[in-house]
Amino acid sequence: MSKAFTKEDSGSSPEEEIPEGEPLAKNAKNYLTPPGFAKLQAELHQLLHEERPKITATVAWAASNGDRSENADYLYGKKRLREIDRKIRFLSQRLEHSEVVDPLRAQKKDQVFFGATVTLEDEKGMQKTYSIVGIDEANPSLGKISWISPLAKALLKSRQGDLVTLRSPKGDQELEVIKIAYIEIL
Repeated sequence: MSKAFTKEDSGSSPEEEIPEGEPLAKNAKNYLTPPGFAKLQAELHQLLHEERPKITATVAWAASNGDRSENADYLYGKKRLREIDRKIRFLSQRLEHSEVVDPLRAQKKDQVFFGATVTLEDEKGMQKTYSIVGIDEANPSLGKISWISPLAKALLKSRQGDLVTLRSPKGDQELEVIKIAYIEIL
């Protein structure tokens, strides 16, 4: 049989797998705003204390029914438990390496740093507002950009009135920093 059709061990252990999100460099800080940290904690708590016990009970019930090879409840339950356990490891690792940064306690409010909410104006006069947040809480459609995104990197350490250049596949774009605020990011 061809090697293309055989399953080989990739050599990585389940602990090394990261199910979603951007990977962190080993021992790197995972910067989060207080609401972002609380959201990750709530998700971990829900998985550990609600979802996992419920699936475990279903698997135990299905296993007591006998033949497990054709028992859909058992097979699906075991698969779902593996997914939940992988997500629990992921969230635990993220929370363990987290550093919570409260934008309301920013020292230098005249420069753009993590937690800043920045209003920008592009070359066409269009204004947009972005909040610089952690990678686990980024949502560009809501104006929340990751601190490691190209736009955030271009903005870091800039001041009101500064022109910054955003380099993108569409070409360079000049943006003016109109306003910097350190407010609660929801």
